[in-house]
Amino acid sequence: MKKTFRVKKDSEFQSVFKGGKSFANRQFVVYVRKNELNVPFRIGLSVSKKIGNAVTRNRVKRRIRQSFTELKENILPGHDLIIIARKPAADMNGNEVKKSLIHVLKRAKLLNKSFFNSQDTTN
Repeated sequence: MKKTFRVKKDSEFQSVFKGGKSFANRQFVVYVRKNELNVPFRIGLSVSKKIGNAVTRNRVKRRIRQSFTELKENILPGHDLIIIARKPAADMNGNEVKKSLIHVLKRAKLLNKSFFNSQDTTN
């Protein structure tokens, strides 16, 4: 995931937390806020030390980034997303992480219509 697609500064994180809405399931909490930048969307990741050691936390972050790389054409543009991983995310493989993120993004209504059309044809 390119740096233009990331929320990095603390002030940006805080503006998403304060001005955004949250959506959650057992594995992830996603904060969403509209932005006015010329990028499709940006993500920021937060994986607490409660999840595990550095190796485990980095593995969770890699799996989240990979899921967003695969989903980037299907996510509505113009949003900042902060993804907070919860403890069960540490025990998930890549496909499970992607399915869980899709579930949260559906609840947040951030997936475009073409995603649902492609899902209907594959099932």
